[in-house]
Amino acid sequence: MMLDLQIACADAGLPSEAQLQQWAAAAIQNPNGDEELTIRIVERDESHALNQQYRGQDKPTNVLSFPADLPPGIELNLLGDIIICAPVVFAEASEQGKTADAHWAHMVVHGVLHLQGYDHTEEDEAQVMESLEVKILNKLGFGDPYQQQP
Repeated sequence: MMLDLQIACADAGLPSEAQLQQWAAAAIQNPNGDEELTIRIVERDESHALNQQYRGQDKPTNVLSFPADLPPGIELNLLGDIIICAPVVFAEASEQGKTADAHWAHMVVHGVLHLQGYDHTEEDEAQVMESLEVKILNKLGFGDPYQQQP
């Protein structure tokens, strides 16, 4: 898998490129080794602007996914782009009583699954996606992100 990592924020304590690549690779459902994706780590203002533009939500969000939309006949294994807002992810991890790494891993896995067509807008879709997330995160050594933390 090839990862294009873009850091557009000044937060300390970001996961390493190797961690991000490991988490993303774990979420690829039918890997053939030449998948490509971009992860861009941003501040609140960029996340807010993108969330407003593409989802109509007037606030920053933890992760946005933009699947590749390649023209017919172009044979690339480009999955797309994931935008992760570092300040939101760190704040959510703290609020939810999770380690930062556990929440970062969840956001990467969640985003990569979206790039592959998984969704959670309908209840049945959400059950499939969430169970897959739990399975992947368990393999990575993290607990169930949907369980209440003590």
